[in-house]
Amino acid sequence: MMQTISFLSAIAIPAILAFIPLYALVRGVPAYESFVEGAKEGFPTAIQIIPHLVGMMVAVSIFRETGALQFYLSLFKPLLAWIHFPEEVLPLGLLRPITGTGALAYAENLMSTYGPDSFLGRLAATMQGSTDTTLYVLTVYFGAVGIRRSLYAVKVGLLADLTGVLASWMIVLWVFGG
Repeated sequence: MMQTISFLSAIAIPAILAFIPLYALVRGVPAYESFVEGAKEGFPTAIQIIPHLVGMMVAVSIFRETGALQFYLSLFKPLLAWIHFPEEVLPLGLLRPITGTGALAYAENLMSTYGPDSFLGRLAATMQGSTDTTLYVLTVYFGAVGIRRSLYAVKVGLLADLTGVLASWMIVLWVFGG
């Protein structure tokens, strides 16, 4: 079973990359020209989201550098101890909705410290895949299209992230034990 999964993992991306131009050829779609046209249409959007992206990056830096992240972590420590949630991964759960890069760096740090096959390494990897950069996505994409009333989207997105963190914890506990 593991050999089959390893084999499929090794060929998945090359197979997709080969399938797309072949499918375009069969359908008579000029693949390269379509790609270039799509890139041309995407360029103005990329320029339009840069101010929102810079604003989000500044906010994330302020959140981390002022000690606000550490302050919020200290507030949660008694609750984490009570429910036996590993406090080492809480920063990942708090960073992930804000910044994918910061969360990925933190997850890499956890895996370097504890190992990728440790409980914390597996939990970090599962949390990375089960949550999203909600505030980043809302800031950049809602800002790019001019949506100003995003309160419900923020609530639902953050609730989904919380659900992803808790589900990751429970699933990793169930599958790998703690």
